[in-house]
Amino acid sequence: MKIATALLAGAALAATSVAAHAQAAYPTQAVRVIVPFAAGGPIDAVGRPVLDRLQRTLGQPFVMDFRAGGATIVGTGAVARADPDGYTLLFTAAQHTINPSVHAKLPYDTLTEFAAVSQVATGPLMLVVSPNVNAKNLSELIALAKSTPRKLNYASAGVGSGFHLAAEMLKVAAGIDIVHVPYKGGAPAANDLVAGHVDLMIGSSIVAPLVRENRLRLLGVTSLQRTDLMPGVPTVAEQGLPGFEAMTWFGILAPAKTPKPIVDRLSREIQAITKDPEYVAHLRKFVLEPGATTPEGFDAVVKREVPQWIKVAKEAKIVPAAEK
Repeated sequence: MKIATALLAGAALAATSVAAHAQAAYPTQAVRVIVPFAAGGPIDAVGRPVLDRLQRTLGQPFVMDFRAGGATIVGTGAVARADPDGYTLLFTAAQHTINPSVHAKLPYDTLTEFAAVSQVATGPLMLVVSPNVNAKNLSELIALAKSTPRKLNYASAGVGSGFHLAAEMLKVAAGIDIVHVPYKGGAPAANDLVAGHVDLMIGSSIVAPLVRENRLRLLGVTSLQRTDLMPGVPTVAEQGLPGFEAMTWFGILAPAKTPKPIVDRLSREIQAITKDPEYVAHLRKFVLEPGATTPEGFDAVVKREVPQWIKVAKEAKIVPAAEK
């Protein structure tokens, strides 16, 4: 009996030693990074330099695997089901914490089936109006909307998108009634806003060039504090809606139960990458700044935002879509 017990203990110790060695040597093969969006666009531009640098510093390929579909649900679900060995990661955006508020049932649990690694970048959204709208600031826009209920409309990148939820949060906070016009993506929404077919929009980097070209009027940013990414622009919060905040972000997660040493190593590498001045300058083109955090810091963001967006959806009376 004692011999059997000793053999079992020895086997367990050997297995633990092998696992520890594998984690210390990580990575020893290519790492697949699932991106639940179509190739191109800001997430591609933000993520590719990070993965290229991880490949150089860690000595193995970090390969982007684009799995668009279902408002990021398809690709995200694939990561939730992957082996938690560090060789399948998720590079995603703020939609990750919005989905629980607009879908009745997801094929994964946003709060329990992922290990946060690090945010990569973060930035405010921008409240913009068509030049045809007679409002030079948020107060004038609110007054106009209240004087003409349901006459003004707003564009979004689609039902359940971050742009949609942020605009609904504005409606609730300001007590206004404006009509939602969903589009299949931010670019067509912004194009119709410039053309005057819709009146306003809360968007991200897609609208920044149009503001700089004076084709759209910027009324405010959705960060709590002013940002030098858009110098001199007031926040929505300081214009009569205290506490109003809706940030966009990009970040990396792993399947739950991925070994902590692997998660920590990836997080340290990402934090170092985002301090590089060249990468910082790259992010600023998209009205973003470095947002790298510890795994614990990123996890706190996810746990804060999921209930925040659920609350917004309930207040806006958005009925979650049933899973198909």
